[in-house]
Order: sequence, then C-alpha cells, then structure tokens
Amino acid sequence: MIDLRVLRDDPVTVRASQAARGESDDVVDALLAADAARRQAVQRFETLRAEQKQLSKQVPSASGDEKAALVARTKELSSQVKAAEAAVGEAERALRAAHLAVPNLVEEGAPHGGEENFVVLREVGTPPEIDKPRDHVELGELLGAIDLERGAKVSGARFYFLTGVGALLQVGMLQLAMARAAGQGFHPMITPALVKPEAMEGTGFLGAHASEVYRLEADDMYLVGTSEVPLAAYHTGEILDLSTPKCYAGWSSCFRREAGSYGQDVRGILRVHQFDKVEMFVFCRPEQAREQHLRLLAFEEEMLAALELPYRVVDIAAGDLGLSAARKYDCEAWVPSQGRYREVTSASNCTTFQARRLNVRYRDADGRPQIAATLNGTAATTRWLIPLLENHQQPDGSVRVPEVLRPCLGRDVLTPVG
Repeated sequence: MIDLRVLRDDPVTVRASQAARGESDDVVDALLAADAARRQAVQRFETLRAEQKQLSKQVPSASGDEKAALVARTKELSSQVKAAEAAVGEAERALRAAHLAVPNLVEEGAPHGGEENFVVLREVGTPPEIDKPRDHVELGELLGAIDLERGAKVSGARFYFLTGVGALLQVGMLQLAMARAAGQGFHPMITPALVKPEAMEGTGFLGAHASEVYRLEADDMYLVGTSEVPLAAYHTGEILDLSTPKCYAGWSSCFRREAGSYGQDVRGILRVHQFDKVEMFVFCRPEQAREQHLRLLAFEEEMLAALELPYRVVDIAAGDLGLSAARKYDCEAWVPSQGRYREVTSASNCTTFQARRLNVRYRDADGRPQIAATLNGTAATTRWLIPLLENHQQPDGSVRVPEVLRPCLGRDVLTPVG
C-alpha cells in the first residue's frame, strides 16, 4: 500500500503516478474519500466516548433529578458509542479496500505508457547467425530433453516433462543460481508452494491479475506463482535489524494459470502452468532500495553472461509494472527461432508497498519503527532452457553446453538421442 501521508500531503503526485500508468485516478478519489470518512468516524467515536467517561464520573456525586438526568444521558450515550464504534470498524474496512486498490507510486524516471513503451537500455552479446534455426521444442525432442506430448497426456495443455539432459540442464542452472547468489550474500531458501490469502494479498497478487492465480478453495490456500510471495511474507509482523539488507534466494516450484497467452507463447515451455525458479528477495531501508535494485539487475546480467546468452536490458513502462512495483528492469534473451528477444528475468523495486501491507518494519536511528522496502529479481528459471538450447544449437541438432554448466552435465555437447 502507498503511504497515506503522501496521499494527504501530495495527492498530485499520486494522480501523476496513475497518469504515468495510463490508469484512471478514480481510485485516488475513492481513497481520499475513504480516508476522510474514517477520520471523521474516529473523531465522532472519540468525542462520544469522552463525554460518556466524563458523565460516568459525575453520576456518583449527583443526586435527585440531576442524577436521573445523568443516568439517562449515560444510557443514551452508551448506545451511541456502540454505534459509533461499529461505524469506525466499517470505515476502516472501506479504507483498507480503497487502499488496496491503489497501485504503488511509479519511480521518477520510469518510462510512461503501456507495454509497448519500454526503453531499451543496452544490448549485450551478438545473436548467433543460424541458418534455419530449430526452436526449443524440436531441439528438446531431438535431445530427449522435453516431452510435451506426455505432459499433456498426464496433466493437460501447457504441462511437460523435462527428461534426461533437460532435467540435468534445469537442475544445473538452478544450482548455479543458488550457489552464486549464496556467494554474494543471499541466504538460500526452499520455500512453500502454498500460502495463506494474507501472503498473496500482501504481495499484491490478488488485484487485477487474481485470475492468474491458482486457489485451493477447500483449504483457502493459494499456489504461488513465484517464491517472492512466501519470501515477502516470511517476516510478516516483524521488526527487522536492517543495519545491512536482508537478502534471500528462494527455490520453488511456481504455478500460473496463464489464461491470456496465445500464439507463439503457447508452444513449448515459454508460458506453462508449472515451472521452477530461483528468486532473489531483499528487505532493506527505503533509501537503499535503488542501489539494491541495480544490484539485483547486475546479478541477473552476470548469470546470463555465464550462460553465454545474448540479451538486452529494458526499462519497463509504468503501465506494465503491475500493482506492487515502482520500477522494473527486465532482461530479455535472444530467441533465434523467433528472431526476437523474450523476457527471462525481472528485477522489481517495490519500495515500501508490500512491507506496509505485511507490516514488516525496522528501527531508524532514533529507535522508531519504520516501514521497510522490498525488492525481487529472477536468478534463474525453467524458461531459460529456451534461449539456452536455441542459441547454442549446432547444424546437426546437437547443442553445445556452456562451460559453466559442463560439470553438472558431465559433457561438452548434448547430442540427439536417435
């Protein structure tokens, strides 16, 4: 959630953020009204309660008609106080609903506009020149690495089996990501794949894109689409020592409905219902957030370079940020079969938005609790198999293994199985 003090003191900035996203500022008006209504309800309750306490003290010393009048008024106030207290509860629920509907404030400098208005910051590496490149589906079948047909038979569309060298490639990538992240101070974690509603809501995944989340109705639990969710909720309600940032690297299976994808996106393993990922997550002081954001991006670039993949870095436009992010950088790897770059990592600065929802705080120099900032970034994920296979393919259908992964696979080249 955004800071209500910012809304009250500078609503123009909140409206400008909505404009940058290309969204209506009706939610800003609704939050302002709900905030005013809640404060008014609290003021009425406190006024009535104060009068009730004052009269209650006068009753014992009063007598006759005066005492009768005081008792009558006290009884009358009792019902009014109860009604006012109920009104405060209702106003607080309305305020929370309005508060949850307002996206994070866009960071200054982020491109304005929608999905197509991203800005390319840099391109790294040279896309390979491949005559008639095979796509990852064909390569995966040749290598015995990806079995889509049996995935669909067992689980339905957009499921798959990683087999043989495909399984080894994924495990090798994720192990590499975990080891490198740990070497840079990220605490390794294996996280739950199921979370309570509070965790999903706290990270901002039950807003406009709630339809993409799997929910287990019988248990009122959600399957996570990223370990960002359990990692963010890990310190719910705590006051942390953030003299240095707390950094985690979480390995989890991830689940997404992907209801809106189509065309090339539904072929192979680009947009699937289940995949594995190592996600980096940071809790820090708000003034450290931009520096930590660049640190996450640098790690992602190091991983892509280690896998010898050509890629570009893009600054995502405000309208494509999602509810929680104030700024997001994506790395997009070259996919030869499509002749284009496709997103493989995201690094998001969520400022204090998630931590305010989850009540994660730290103490400032004066010992006062303050809201922490949170950030997240992709260290490695199943989708990386696509550019990995396609960029390192050879004319005979074999695939060269990047040097950094050779110890995991025990070979330099993956050859067709027959």
